[in-house]
Amino acid sequence: MCCPQLADIYGNVFSVRLGGRGLFTSSGEKWKRQRRFALSTLHSFGLGKGTMEQSICEEIRHLQEEIEKEKGEPFNPAGFFNNAVSNIICQLVFGKRYDYNDHNFQTMLKNISKAFRLEGSVWATLYESFPGVMKHLPGPHNEIFSNNYAILDFINQEIKSHKKDLQHSDPRDYIDAFLIEMENHKETDLGFTEINLAICTLDLFLAGSDTTFTTLLWALVFLIKNPDIQNKVQEEIDRVIGQTRLPRMADRPNLPYTDAVIHEIQRMGNIVPLNVLRISAKDTTLGGYIIPKGTSLMPILTSVLFDKTEWETPDTFNPGHFLDAEGKFVKRDAFLPFSAGKRVCLGEGLAKMELFLFLVGLLQKFSFSVPDGVELSTEGVTGITRVPHPFNVYAKACFHSGLS
Repeated sequence: MCCPQLADIYGNVFSVRLGGRGLFTSSGEKWKRQRRFALSTLHSFGLGKGTMEQSICEEIRHLQEEIEKEKGEPFNPAGFFNNAVSNIICQLVFGKRYDYNDHNFQTMLKNISKAFRLEGSVWATLYESFPGVMKHLPGPHNEIFSNNYAILDFINQEIKSHKKDLQHSDPRDYIDAFLIEMENHKETDLGFTEINLAICTLDLFLAGSDTTFTTLLWALVFLIKNPDIQNKVQEEIDRVIGQTRLPRMADRPNLPYTDAVIHEIQRMGNIVPLNVLRISAKDTTLGGYIIPKGTSLMPILTSVLFDKTEWETPDTFNPGHFLDAEGKFVKRDAFLPFSAGKRVCLGEGLAKMELFLFLVGLLQKFSFSVPDGVELSTEGVTGITRVPHPFNVYAKACFHSGLS
């Protein structure tokens, strides 16, 4: 079981999300120091470097092998993608990857996914609005607490394990680095506590895994619904990379159509439609409205990703939104799936690398389709994130262009 001190914090999910801890909901100097520490630490362990690229490519091989085991039979890709993407953040935070069959790993992933779904549901809203009443009533909201305890147990066990064999001169990962930093900030209020370590670790998982694997699911939805686009991406990959080596980030400038498709998947997928909560730091005026200091705000990313004044065909999947007349990739100012400003998504750089490498690695080896008569929905299920309705796919091995 989790330690009593941490349990007190996690006993109420809203105290975690809105209690000024972690990387998402803290503010002021504490937030600045925690964000700066997280970014510098993750960079030192490979984020944005060749070592991280190599780790992702290793995980691509594991993912390809798991899909090959399905032998062309229909399967649900959600678990496969979640395993692969989560293992990348595990290497940064825990210093290791997990076998896809590891029981504790699978339990944690299921609890995180369930937490995302429940905390974005009407039940969570009702609890937040009427906690005195809802805590006495049965319902799915009660699972929120058990989920948080289970996730916390997993993280806390990793922290305990790290403390036993911590080497100050040779930190292995984010947890090691944080534990060392804790010793340098015993008398400060900058968030370097064991409680905050657990919450920051969870935040890194939320920022670095769930949204990325959900985007990969949306990629299959849009590519299967648009097989001509899937074919065109594979033709470009065959021409530039072939099927005998894994992709590298250096390939991206030479794959403009593929890059455009990935960006359009993110735009249409609209993974975090309400972004996350913001609080105004001072009295300000926006669009003629006075917003007092301390006001809670929800920036609606949907409004910009589907803005009719910014996109030629905002409600249609159209990679041309990111291509010029010569077929070269073009950036768009209205493309803000990671939000913007000082609190832009902490995992943006990692997510971009993962989306490119994973998707290219998948389409190198497989063509994806659904069983006859199945029509995939683009409506999605909205919680904290917007996810596709569950679906099964066929993954047919690619053997074309004379390559194997």
